[in-house]
Amino acid sequence: MFQQMRRLDRQMSKEDTIKALEGAVDGILGTISENGYPYAVPVNFAYVNGKIYLHNAFEGHKVKNIKNNELVSFTVVTRNEVLEDKFSTNYQSVIVFGKAKLIEPSKEILMYLIKKYSSKFMEKGQNYVNSDYMKTQLIEIEIDHMTGKERK
Repeated sequence: MFQQMRRLDRQMSKEDTIKALEGAVDGILGTISENGYPYAVPVNFAYVNGKIYLHNAFEGHKVKNIKNNELVSFTVVTRNEVLEDKFSTNYQSVIVFGKAKLIEPSKEILMYLIKKYSSKFMEKGQNYVNSDYMKTQLIEIEIDHMTGKERK
């Protein structure tokens, strides 16, 4: 169902792919708009128990697209070093294909995001989550296929 990576010599192990995904700061969520055009947007995320979680408003382009079509892609780039004299780059990236769904607000999932992005402010983050978690739409991506690729 999914195309095999062309450069198998650059394919990362599953363990290294997961490590890269866990360590990435930003991701790009790709959805399909009602008009058929792809929509790719940078997002914060957490990789937890084999799934990807995003926070979002209860409405907007991402939410509308996911309601219309659950199929998504998700990409992270964890290293990108231009090698000018070699006309190439050293890089590490992960591409995920999966199904996205809108899930109920969850203090637990939001705390994963707080821990990832604001770990020095856990108590303040817990207070924030406790007071505002019901105002946050969560998106869960169930992973169907994932590949990591790198050039060292």
